[in-house]
Amino acid sequence: MGQVEVVDYCFYTDPNATVEARIKDLLSRMTLKEKVGQMAMIERRVGTYDAIKGLSIGAMMSGGGSGPFGKVKTKSSDWADMVDRFQKSALDSRLGIPLIYGIDAIHGNNNIYGATIFPHNVGLGATRDADLARKIGEATALEVRASGIHYTFAPCVAVSRDPRWGRCYESYSEDVGIVRKMTSIVTGLQGQPPPTHPKGYPFVAGRNNVIACAKHFVGDGGTEGGINEGNTILSYEELERIHMPPYLDCISMGVSTIMASHSSWNGRKLHADHFLLTEILKDKLGFKGIVISDWRGLDRLSEPRGSNYRYCISSAINAGIDMVMVPYRYELFVEDLTSLVESGEVQMARIDDAIERILRVKFAASVFEFPFANRSLLDTVGCKLHRDLAREAVRKSLVLLKNGKDLKNPFLPLDRNAKRILVAGTHADDLGYQCGGWTADFKGSSGNITIGTTILDAIKEAVGDETEVVYEQYPSVETLARRDFSYAIVAVGEEPYAEKLGDNSELVIPFDGADLLSSVASCIPTLAILVSGRPLVLEPWLLEKIDALIAAWLPGSEGGGIADVIFGDHDFEGRLPMTWFKRVEQLPLHAEMDACDSLFSLGFGLTCNKEKSPNS
Repeated sequence: MGQVEVVDYCFYTDPNATVEARIKDLLSRMTLKEKVGQMAMIERRVGTYDAIKGLSIGAMMSGGGSGPFGKVKTKSSDWADMVDRFQKSALDSRLGIPLIYGIDAIHGNNNIYGATIFPHNVGLGATRDADLARKIGEATALEVRASGIHYTFAPCVAVSRDPRWGRCYESYSEDVGIVRKMTSIVTGLQGQPPPTHPKGYPFVAGRNNVIACAKHFVGDGGTEGGINEGNTILSYEELERIHMPPYLDCISMGVSTIMASHSSWNGRKLHADHFLLTEILKDKLGFKGIVISDWRGLDRLSEPRGSNYRYCISSAINAGIDMVMVPYRYELFVEDLTSLVESGEVQMARIDDAIERILRVKFAASVFEFPFANRSLLDTVGCKLHRDLAREAVRKSLVLLKNGKDLKNPFLPLDRNAKRILVAGTHADDLGYQCGGWTADFKGSSGNITIGTTILDAIKEAVGDETEVVYEQYPSVETLARRDFSYAIVAVGEEPYAEKLGDNSELVIPFDGADLLSSVASCIPTLAILVSGRPLVLEPWLLEKIDALIAAWLPGSEGGGIADVIFGDHDFEGRLPMTWFKRVEQLPLHAEMDACDSLFSLGFGLTCNKEKSPNS
C-alpha cells in the first residue's frame, strides 16, 4: 500500500489569513480527484465514511423528508448528531476540508419536527414588510444552525406570473419590485455585510448565520402555461427587466450561492446555458460565490433522464455549474468528470474556478474554524420568540377580500363573546394543510406533522369563556338546521403540494370547498378563510353568498395570527401579492397587462375600517 501524505501545518488553516490567500494555498495542495469530490453534493442516504473521506466529498444534503431516521419525526439534536458524524468523516480526509450540509429551510427549518414554521413566501409578499422578512431569516438561521446544518436552499426570488405554477407559493409576488423588497431575508440568513465588503463576494457573519441560496436562476416564474420546469419565452431584455433584478439585490447583500433553474429560456436548458450562467451571472454581474445545480439537474439535460451522463456533466460544468446536487450517483459523477478533465473536454481552469468558489464560501462561512453543530442554539428551536414572530407574520399576511354584504355593515371583526359559533371546513383543524408543501416532507401532508396551533385551536383560545364553539369538518343537516349560531367560520383550501405535483390548470377549491361554503352560508352568516398557495377560482354566486372572505395563504404553524385579526385585536394589513383572476381562461394575468380584467387587483386589501388603495 502506498503511503498517505500527512499534512501538518497548512497556511489554509490560519483564520487570520485572507480568504483569497487561503484559497490559493489549499488549491495548490489538491489533487484532481479531491477537486472533483469537492464539486459533489450527495444525499445523506448514500453518505458513508469511506465515500466522504476517500473522495473528499464537498457537500451533503437532505431532500424533503430525508432525516436521520428516514421520515420518523426527529428533533434538532438528532440532526446535529447526524451532521456531526458526517463532518467527522470529512475532517478525516487527507486535507481535512469540512463539508457543508444543506437543507430546504424555505419557511423556517421546515424539515425538522418542532421547528417554527413561518408563512410561505406568497404570504410574506402580502406583508410587503422587508424588516419582517429579515427577522424571519435571522430566526430561521438560528434554528437551522441548531441542527448542525450550514446551508439553506433559500430564498426563492422567482417572479411568478401564473398561479397554475406548482411553486407559486414559493414566490413573493408577480411584481418584481415586491420580490426585490423581500430579498432582505438574505441579510437575515447570512448577516449584514459591512460597507467595505467587496461586491459579488459571499458573506456569512458568523456561527449564528447560514449560507443562503438565491434561486432559481433565472425566469422560473415565467414559464409558458405555468408549467414547472417549463420554458420561459422572453427576449433577453424582458428576462433582464422582470426576472433578474432580485438576483442583483441578493448579490449586493453577499449571497453565497445561486441555484440554476430546472426550467429553460427560449428552449435552452438553464443548467447548460453558458451565456446566462457564466457571461451574465459570473462575468457581467460579478458573482463570486457558488453556482449550484438543482436536485438531479444534470440528469435533465438528456432524454431519457439520466442517460448519456458524461455529456450532461460536460454541458453543465462547461456552462458554469460549480457544485452539483448529484445526489445519488456520486461515484459515476466523480469518475466521469475526472475523465472529462483528463481528456481535455473540461478544462482544468474551469475546475479550479469552481473549487475557488466552493472554498471561498467555506472560508467565508467559517466552517474550517467551526465545523460542528453549535448546541447552545438548541433552545431557540420553536421558542416563544420565534413563534411570536411567525404569529406576527401570519396576521400581517392576511388579505381581507370581502367584509360584509353591505359596505355600511361590516361583518368583521367578529364578536368573541357570541353565545355559540360554528367552525367548519377541511382546513380548520389541520396543521399539515395549514403549513402546506415543504413541511416535514417534500410535498407536505395532513395532520399533526409538527408542533403548532390550528385555526380551530386559535379560535377556542380567543373566544370568551361563555362562548360555545361547535366544530364539524362537514356540518350535518341537523347542525345547519339550528338557528342558534351567531356566525360560522369555515376554512377551506388546497391540500399540500410541491413543484410539479402542484401544477394545476383548473384551480378550483379542492374537497368541494365551494359547495361546503355555500351550504353553510345558506344557513348561517359566514366568514370564509381560504388556505392556499395562490389565487383560486371564486365564482360570483359564492362571493355573494358569504359574508366575509380572507386569503390566508399558507400561514404555517401559528394559527393564532388569524384569531388575532378576525376578532379585532389587530387590523388587516395584507395586500394581494398577485392579481386575482376571474376565470382560469384569462391566465396568465398580471398587473402589467393592458387589459387586466381581474377579480381583485394586485395590491388590493381591505381593512375593517376602510379600503386600502391598490398598489399603495
